[in-house]
Amino acid sequence: MAKELKELTSREENYAQWYNDLVIKADLAENSAVRGCMVIKPYGYAIWEKIQRQLDDMFKETGHVNAYFPLFIPKSFLSREADHVEGFAKECAVVTHYRLKNNPNGGGVVVDPEAKLEEELIVRPTSETIIWSTYKNWIQSYRDLPVLCNQWANVVRWEMRTRLFLRTAEFLWQEGHTAHATREEAIAETEKMLNVYAEFAEKYMAMPVVRGIKTANERFAGAIETYCIEGLMQDGKALQAGTSHFLGQNFAKAFDVQFSDKEGKRDYVWATSWGVSTRLMGALIMSHSDNNGLVLPPKLAPFQVVIVPIYKNNEQLAQINEKVATIVSQLKARGISVKYDDADNKKPGWKFAEYELKGVPVRLAMGARDLENNTVEVARRDTLTKETVSCENIDIYISCLLDDIQETIYQKAFDYRDTHTTSVDSYDEFKEKLEHGGFILAHWDGTPETEEFIKTETKATIRCIPLEGDKTPGKCMVTGKPSAQRVVFARAY
Repeated sequence: MAKELKELTSREENYAQWYNDLVIKADLAENSAVRGCMVIKPYGYAIWEKIQRQLDDMFKETGHVNAYFPLFIPKSFLSREADHVEGFAKECAVVTHYRLKNNPNGGGVVVDPEAKLEEELIVRPTSETIIWSTYKNWIQSYRDLPVLCNQWANVVRWEMRTRLFLRTAEFLWQEGHTAHATREEAIAETEKMLNVYAEFAEKYMAMPVVRGIKTANERFAGAIETYCIEGLMQDGKALQAGTSHFLGQNFAKAFDVQFSDKEGKRDYVWATSWGVSTRLMGALIMSHSDNNGLVLPPKLAPFQVVIVPIYKNNEQLAQINEKVATIVSQLKARGISVKYDDADNKKPGWKFAEYELKGVPVRLAMGARDLENNTVEVARRDTLTKETVSCENIDIYISCLLDDIQETIYQKAFDYRDTHTTSVDSYDEFKEKLEHGGFILAHWDGTPETEEFIKTETKATIRCIPLEGDKTPGKCMVTGKPSAQRVVFARAY
């Protein structure tokens, strides 16, 4: 394990390589035999399950239910909404045949030319089209509304440049798709789900985010408005962590989804969609981790506490086992997830390094002297500090410690973002500050042309038009034209 840590590239030396090393060495994921796809390993998937479980609870608290829709979408469906097909056309994987056969010339199998599909199928890049074709059968009257569905699924977007968790050809996500009787209800839903995402990011991921609206250039294909949360990673780059889209009546019109209101008048329903993906895993890693490995917020750690015995003989181990059993019982009674690692095939020092690399928030070590003194050594992952504490009321102590670690991790990320957020008024100052990374608040004239000019010249994009903060009007840093408010620029993943 010491060797593994030595091979972990430092953040300062090469941030991208540090990230990749950490994902692999902490047993989160690895590249698969299929180019651009990943294998999420058990430890990584356990973190994703924690993310999934918490979000799922939050969705259900807001009245949403889970459903499942097909993986395959008829090609003609994507053609019905012009902006949507244009936005995803270059990323679609297409199924053209439904059968293989043995190669008559030997050497394995070939596609059977007689098994060509009448209509090609698209492996879902997102599910608006297949879901709205379904909603047409579900919705006839105002009594059928709202429809508040979510699905947990995989999607495929054929990426050429991939990075584990951040950008892969196939990834896991959830996508909510809702239908409403009025424009106002749909907009309220869009904003509600943005706030759910923001609450999850800050309260559970310990990652501060900016809530905002995307520009027309950055808007989801087929949406009227796209809301987003943006996080700042430790290398000064932004990462879009979640989006919520007001779709207007675009998809309802494309699939003829109408309802009768209370007066019997027919109208098209109003729609939203919203989603987060395994990209959150990348955000979690890059927001908090260090050169010693992962730093996980306690609320999302697969296990919050690990206990390692230190003993010279089986008699000592038996005594430690008895003491630890009581501690484990106390911790679990408080809802704390705990692992007791008494495996005899690794030395304590190796275990310490492994759990540090994997970001376990709290490590307890108990040896012969601890048994005598009724104490235990407590090490916290975020600060790498250790202290010896009494076993009396250890459950209360650890519970408070986990809360403190959660808050400390959030505050550290918040302080980083705060010190790496700058306001500028001139384009020259903008370009100079951009080289240091971080969020830059600047005035923009609201035109796609100016936005594209800045992006082409600097590789910085408008991450969002923030919903909170300074709304003072000014002048565009590039053109000098009027600007309604400052927007958030950054280079991004």
